[in-house]
Amino acid sequence: EYMGKKILKMESSRPGLQDAFKSFAGGKTEMDGREFAKMTKDTHLIDRKLTTTDVDLTFAKVKDKSARKINFEQFKAALQEFATKKGVDIGTIEAAICSSGGPHFAGTKADYVKFHDDKNTYTGVYAQGGPDTGSSGKIADLSNLCDRAPADNRGVKK
Repeated sequence: EYMGKKILKMESSRPGLQDAFKSFAGGKTEMDGREFAKMTKDTHLIDRKLTTTDVDLTFAKVKDKSARKINFEQFKAALQEFATKKGVDIGTIEAAICSSGGPHFAGTKADYVKFHDDKNTYTGVYAQGGPDTGSSGKIADLSNLCDRAPADNRGVKK
């Protein structure tokens, strides 16, 4: 019994399921809603029968009322909900998750831009290494330019 509801026994879960859970949870023992939704997308569980809305509702259903994350037992209960919703065996869902190989990360790499990346094309101050920050002993700010010697009201030095 889970949260006052009868659920099927799930002791027949695959040995790699816990490893898959940890990889999608970032190595932690609990998984939040974002990681749970990413898991369903990366394992291609989302289709016409199981939508992203269903995933969010299932997550809210299996988690504790005040919690923001689910543990492994709640995760297995969610997989049972998925199997019922899709009309397949729980083993099919578990197989899809175990065979996914963990989360898929897709990033972008910037293209090579000649005038930005090739320092031989730099011109002006930047060809010499950039503007001076004052550490070289030269004029660093306006106080080094101004003559601060005492003068009378008309500006004539004393």
